[in-house]
Amino acid sequence: MSWFADLLGPFRGFAVTLRQVTRPRVTIKYPDEKRVKPDRFHGRHVLNRNLDGTEKCIGCELCAGVCPAKCIYVRGADNPPDNPVSEGERYGFVYEINMLRCIFCALCVEACPTEAITMTHLFEMSTTNRDDAIYTKDDLLVEPDGTPNHPQPDSKLIDLNELKIGDGWMRATSPSGRAAYAGVVQWTPSARTGALPAERGQSGQVNDEDSGEETDG
Repeated sequence: MSWFADLLGPFRGFAVTLRQVTRPRVTIKYPDEKRVKPDRFHGRHVLNRNLDGTEKCIGCELCAGVCPAKCIYVRGADNPPDNPVSEGERYGFVYEINMLRCIFCALCVEACPTEAITMTHLFEMSTTNRDDAIYTKDDLLVEPDGTPNHPQPDSKLIDLNELKIGDGWMRATSPSGRAAYAGVVQWTPSARTGALPAERGQSGQVNDEDSGEETDG
């Protein structure tokens, strides 16, 4: 019967295929369907503004210094006395991010002292030109009302609405995730998003101010 077993050998692999056909599908019809991203998703960067429209970036270059991929280039300049650009003594005169080198680690978000740079849910940024992958300050800085910009046109792959999920923009976490920071507002208001809610914590139960019910943190 060895000859019969040898004859069936090439067809035994189809048994795996037939078993999988009857099981529920775990894939989605991308790009028509997209998964819901977590609140702290590490996507494309934006430079935020204050409620009065001034820039939050003060050109301190801390984000460039902490970047492990060396993809951020910042140069600061003194604020004009009669028309200051930011609320500090200096502002980010030049700000560039090379997305071809970025590893989306969000260390720049953690290092920023003025909460100027945050990360959005947008990550589909394919381009056929390498120069288009270098985002300048004009591309990164939001409008005075807080609306984000994007240098590439909207398409089936690039959903620009993912730039506008205000409350979901990735921001720095509480230091070491300490429970003492739960319920404390850690972020200053920004244009368009306004005041942000307090930290909800990472474990246990916290009170949901909107519903008044206790939910898992």
